[in-house]
Amino acid sequence: MTAEQKNASRELIQALDRQFVLIHTRSCSLVSTTPLDLLYRGVRSSAAAPVHSMGEYLLRSAAAVEQTFGGITANLWDDPFEWTLPENLSTTERVNEYLEEVAATRRRAFARFEQDSDLLKEVLVPTGDTRTLIELLTETMVKAADYQGRAIATWTLISDGCFPES
Repeated sequence: MTAEQKNASRELIQALDRQFVLIHTRSCSLVSTTPLDLLYRGVRSSAAAPVHSMGEYLLRSAAAVEQTFGGITANLWDDPFEWTLPENLSTTERVNEYLEEVAATRRRAFARFEQDSDLLKEVLVPTGDTRTLIELLTETMVKAADYQGRAIATWTLISDGCFPES
């Protein structure tokens, strides 16, 4: 198989990977350009609609990616909640290190996909159900992008001065 044929059989894999790279790059940019005192600044919330800080949403976005790709590569489906708490990732450097660890896990998983048809393979997820890789990756991408969108919205509220620190 020529390199051109191999790339043609990986178009969907490459498109998905590009989307995850965009999410990662955007998160890194947000962390790098946000002063630490604003990264975890909360906004007022109600019991009906809790709002987390921008940093917490970015960590949730990365954690969704980590959980899925950790499950795919090492069958480690643990929720990364405990080691992604703001108390554990209290500096910009630590947050960036975590984002890079997640990206490395994602790259390892994508390197294993040889052709688009691999995305039709089923994997056993923690619920005991099986899901195709394409379903799992798409769901994860949507979840990560949603959390990132919430982070951006929170940043907008804080930077516009709509919400003082709670």
